[in-house]
Parts: sequence; structure tokens; C-alpha cells
Amino acid sequence: MRAIVEPLGPGGGLVELGGEARPLMHETLGIDLDTVESLQASAQIAQALLEALQRPVEPRRGGDQAVLCFRLTHGRNFSSIRIAPTLPQPHPLCNRPAPASPRNSGLGERQTGVATLTAGPNLLCLNRAFGRRSRGLFFLISPAFFTKESGLPMTNTAQQNQLANAIRSLSMDAVEKANSGHPGLPMGCADIATVLFTKIMKFDPANPHWADRDRFILSAGHGSMLLYSSLYLLGYEDMTIDQVKNFRQLGARTAGHPEFGHATGIETTTGPLGAGIGNSVGFAVAEAKLAAEFGADLVDHHTYVLAGDGCLMEGISQEAISLAGHLKLNKLVVIWDNNNITIDGKVSNADSTDQIARFKAVGWNTIEIDGHDQDAIEQALLTAKASTDKPTLIAAKTTIGFGAPKKAGSEKVHGSPLGAEELAGAKAALGIDYPAFEIPAAILDAWRAAGTRSQNLRGEWEARLAASDKKDEFTRRMSGKLPAAFAGAMADYKKKLAEDKPKVATRKSSQMALEIINKVTPETLGGSADLTGSNLTNTPETTPFQAESRLGRYMMYGIREHEMGAAMNGVALHGGLIPYGGTFMVFTDYARPAIRLSALMEQRVIYVMTHDSIGLGEDGPTHQPVEHLSALRAIPNLLVFRPADAMETAECWELAMEAKLPSILALSRQNLPAVRTEYSAENRSAKGAYTLVGPADADAVIFATGSEVAIAVEAQKQLSEKGISARVVSVPSMELFAKQSEAYRAEVIGTAKARVAVEAGIEMSWNKLLGDKGRFVGMHSFGASGPIEALYEHFGITAKAVVEAVTAQV
Repeated sequence: MRAIVEPLGPGGGLVELGGEARPLMHETLGIDLDTVESLQASAQIAQALLEALQRPVEPRRGGDQAVLCFRLTHGRNFSSIRIAPTLPQPHPLCNRPAPASPRNSGLGERQTGVATLTAGPNLLCLNRAFGRRSRGLFFLISPAFFTKESGLPMTNTAQQNQLANAIRSLSMDAVEKANSGHPGLPMGCADIATVLFTKIMKFDPANPHWADRDRFILSAGHGSMLLYSSLYLLGYEDMTIDQVKNFRQLGARTAGHPEFGHATGIETTTGPLGAGIGNSVGFAVAEAKLAAEFGADLVDHHTYVLAGDGCLMEGISQEAISLAGHLKLNKLVVIWDNNNITIDGKVSNADSTDQIARFKAVGWNTIEIDGHDQDAIEQALLTAKASTDKPTLIAAKTTIGFGAPKKAGSEKVHGSPLGAEELAGAKAALGIDYPAFEIPAAILDAWRAAGTRSQNLRGEWEARLAASDKKDEFTRRMSGKLPAAFAGAMADYKKKLAEDKPKVATRKSSQMALEIINKVTPETLGGSADLTGSNLTNTPETTPFQAESRLGRYMMYGIREHEMGAAMNGVALHGGLIPYGGTFMVFTDYARPAIRLSALMEQRVIYVMTHDSIGLGEDGPTHQPVEHLSALRAIPNLLVFRPADAMETAECWELAMEAKLPSILALSRQNLPAVRTEYSAENRSAKGAYTLVGPADADAVIFATGSEVAIAVEAQKQLSEKGISARVVSVPSMELFAKQSEAYRAEVIGTAKARVAVEAGIEMSWNKLLGDKGRFVGMHSFGASGPIEALYEHFGITAKAVVEAVTAQV
């Protein structure tokens, strides 16, 4: 029988095998298992074997030292011994505590327990696992096979360790050079990333936008160097070694946290903890929906998420995992970096959640593994891929900062560079003997070969696409282009509105527009956070998307506003669908982090926010948004639309569908009269603001949005009766108005003596248009509970108040 001797740790010594002295640095040696009992690698090993078999041992923590170790493996059992001369400092891969109780090793049915033996000054650490005997010999396990407190053995081959250490090396070097960053996660999760990218996921760096690739989401975005290092090693063209060297520097693709659009292979912007796991549900929904439409020949991929303790503590994680479990999104796999550390120290300082029980409670599979055992990682991922009815959580026990002599397993390695001494010690412990940012050719070649694994799969997929009768529609959908029939359908609808002049709430006119849009645009995926009857985001075409009905076009998000926004981001990022979802305007506060990320990533996500002012009436100030319009207008890259009637609502929907940015549609609960009564081939709302009524040389200009445009029009009539000419400017989008030419903006603002703005919100976002002398008619406090008419009168948002504001200036 043969056994394998593999080097573990930095090496640097000689071992005698069969009388031949040979170095054990980067090679494996075969020996007969029968010779193990008489193996004379050194006098210390012989002494250790005898003592391990003949005398009791006492559990011990700390104080162990070693500089050279190797293991003997045979079948699914193995033996490992560590030897060393006396050293002034402990070896970083020792000092592994024994587990509190025996745990399954993952190497078969035997149970293992750990004990430590000290046998003289030159033999300083030896661990023994009690279990099955073979030829009278106990199998021996070194501390190097154990992560802190896990008790689970590591069984990686030398090559597996080398591949993972390439990630660790680049990550440590980049953080050190930048003097900023988070080395702990990349060091702790390198084995996970190695298995994912070299064995499990399908993707192609040569065609990074391949529609049927697996998606990887680094929810714990602070560990960004894990992703950047992996992308470089895999051969993504735009992730060069120079980009790695310029980590966190201005203009580099390697931003502090992964940013979508900065480099291929970054599927979403992460950093705010929990956002990635929230996005992932949308990715998985999009995959399931498109697979139902186009078939598994064209759509059949998984979404993998690496999340940390912080991601799971954030409230959005509960919203996300409960929705994913309910929808049975079986192609969603979350890997939990279970390292028990947060910035403030142990997780137990602030949390005692049984995460396994939590995930099981909402319908997930759960698997527990050693996050440094690459074979166990691979098996867990394959098991997760085989799931047909549930998403899967893989709880991977890891050591943050794995390999760091003094900081591993502590918060000290989370968010700061290691420092020169600790960096050198970590590299020595891990056996990394190559210069900073220089990966040995053999290791880099192995990574680059892994990057080409799926090229044949991609070629086969492209052949299936070319032969499919759904090719043109699939290609159009994934490109983001609207159907050819969209423009004509919207033009016909607006002509009808000019004829009918409906007096309806803009939430209702939004639904009317959606009835046209959803008929001609099959890629819309609607939804509501449990307010469908109020938001009116449903149409006859939008049957619910459910576990049993993947063809549905309507998401029942439940009372999960934050997750609704995050999932819509994931849907948009995946491609092939245009998501929109609704809730009350006041609850944009709950969804704001997701809205902000929509804007940061410049994704076409449409937020349908109804009950947009005190006009919702009796629900009172808890539900009446007063500061929300200004707060949303403060977000860069976000289009905030507040249409005045059905015509403007149709135009704003048209703009939102055509935009490459996210949009907010702020819509009224109360009915509004038609203020646009003639058809215009031009989308007048596209310029953000335009003169609705009144002469260009009027004495006064009145700016208004939404439900207050009708009030402004009434005020204009009253001013005219007083002999004061006034012009009403509707401002459906301040953002689009700001993008117009200086000449156009000057024309709209004009040189009138008096300027007034009227809006049932606070004044903050109106200062640019009003200047120093203009007057604002609107809210200066929270609202109140009462009928709509009484509220507008009580807070002075009336035509009379507008007239008074104008006359005070002229």
C-alpha cells in the first residue's frame, strides 16, 4: 500500500525517508504504509510514535511550536506529525485549540478527538486523533489541520494550498501597499474562492458578459481583494497586476469595495453589508423567470454569494432569505464566512443567533463545513447545486486572517494592513516564498487554465442560441432594448388621453400607462411591498411569480421594502427584465439604501411611490411624506418624477422605461384634473420643466409639481383677474431640467419680478429655482391627520396662498 507525504508549512528542513535525506517544500513522496511504524524520519518522530501509543496524554492549549510538518495519508484516513527545534516564537500554524467535544472529521464515519503531547525540548507539538486503528497504529493529526475552535481537519493538497495562497499573497500585498483595506476576509476565504472559481462556477473571462454564466456576489464587499485577486488570477483582461497594485487608488478599477461597471466580473456594487445577499434574490428570480420563458437550453445557471456575519446581522438579510425560501429559489447558494469576528471583536459580544436554525426556519438547506478544507467545500457546493426545491446555506467555519502569526482569528486583522512583520510571518507560515505581487508561473498557469474551463460550455451554449427560434427575442431582452412596438403604443395612448381628459389620481393613471406598457413589453417584472391595491402596480398581464409559477410577471414582495429595492437591483443587473415595484412614498426611507445603490450602479429600476404628500389624508403624519422629495432629489443619478396628471404620468413612464438610470414615480392618492389637454408628439416632460400656461414675459412665474400644478393654474387665473400676468411652469423632473442647455433653462426661469414655488413638501430642493427673493408655498412641518381638503387649507397650500406670495413681490 502507498501513502503520500506532503509538506505543510514553510519547510526549510530535511526529512530522511529510506535513508535518503530530501527537502519537503513543494513535492509529494510515496512510501509504503507498512513502513510507517519503523519510519525513521528523525529520532523525535520515532520517540513521538512510541509515546503516543504507550502513554496517556493531556489536552493542552497554546505553547506549541513547529517549523516543519508533513502528513501521511492513505485512503480516507491520514496521519500527520509536526516536528521542530526549540524556537523563540510559536509557529503561527500551531496554537490551535482542541475542540470542546468530538466532531465528525468529514473523512469517513470515525469520530475524532484531539490531544497534545510534549516530549522534550526538541519535540514541541504532536496531536493525536483517537479513532480507527490500522496495524496497531493510531492515525495522528497535526494542529495545522485545524481552524481555530472548529475541530475539523484540513485535507488540502499542496497544489490546492498554493492556489489559495496566491489569493492570500496578492490580497496581503495590495492592502499593505495601499496602507488601507481588509486583509482578513481574503486570507480566511481564499480556499472557498479557489474551489468556486477553479472547480464549480461556469464563466469565461474571454467573454465576461456571457448571459448564462454563473454569478458570484461578494456580499461582504470589504473583502474586495478576494475578488480582485481572483479576477486577475483567472485572466480577466481588465484586471491587470497594475490594477491590483493600485488597490484603493484614485482611478483604479480596484476600488475599496467592489463597484459594478469598474471591472468585468464584478456583478454588483457591495459594501453596505447585506446588500449583496439582498441583490442575490433578484438575480435568482431573474434566472428562474427567464428559464421558464426561454428554457434551460438558454438559461440554466446559479448565483453564489459570499456573506459574512455582518451581512447576516443586517435586517435586510432576513427579508432576503425569507423571500428566497418562500420562492424556493434552489439555484441560490449563500456561503457564510463563519469566522465569529466583527470589528468590535467576537460575534458573541452582540449576537447569539443560531444561524443554521434561522435559515432552516425559512426553507433553506443548510450544510456545515470547514471553510479551509477544499474537498469539503467542493462537496458542499456540489450538494447545493443538486438541490431542486430549496436555496442552500453553506456555513463555512473559517479563521479570519488565516496564517497571520499574531492576528489570525481576531478583529485586528479585519480592517487594517498586517504590517511588515506580521506580513512576513504570515507568508512564512503559509509557505509563500515569492516576491510581492509576483505569482510563480506554475501557479498562475494553473489559475489561468481554470479560467478557460467553461469555454467549451460557452461554445455549446452559443450553438444552442444560434439554433433557437427564440434567439432574436432573447438577444433583444439581454441587450436592454425596448420592443419596436413600444414607441407607437405610447403615442397612441397619449392621443387617447388628450381626447378623454381623465380626472384620476396619478397612481391610477400610472396603472393605466402600465396596461399599455405591459402589453407590448414582456420583460417588465412588476411588484409591490404588500400594497398592490394602493399602488395599483398590477395589470391583467401580471400574474404572480411564485415557486409553482415561474412564468408570472408580478412579485409579491410582502412587507419588505428594503428587499424589494435590493431584489429589483439584482433583477436589473442580471439582465433580460425591467423591474418596477411599489410602496408608499414615505417608505422610501425603508428602501433608501437600495435606491441609493440603484443610482450608484445606474440601473434601470423603477420605483412606483404612491401617496406622495399630505394628500393621503387621514393616515396622518406617520404616512405623509414631507421631506422625502427633497431627500430623494439629493441622490445623484436618480430621476425623481412627480407628474401632474395622466398625460405627464404617461410621459414620465415613457422616460423611466427608456432611461439608463433608476427612476422614482411620486404619485398622488387623490384625483387630479387634466392640465395637459392636447396631444404633443414631443415628450414635454423630457426636458424636466416647461411652461404649461401663461405668456413668456409674465410678471410672475409659478413653479409646481404633481398635485400642486392644478393649484398653480388656479392661482394664475386669479392673478390674471387682478391684472397680474403669471406663467405656470410644470416641473416633473428637476434632474432632467438641470441637464438642459443654459439657454433653455434661462428661457423657462425667465426674468419675472416674482417667483413662487408650490409643492406639498419641504422647500429644500427649490432654492436654485427660487433664488434669494422667491417665495415657497408648501410644508414647513410634519403633516396631520384629517381630510385632504382640510389639510391643504390648514397648511396653506392653496391658490390664495400662491396669489399672496406673488403679490408680495410685485
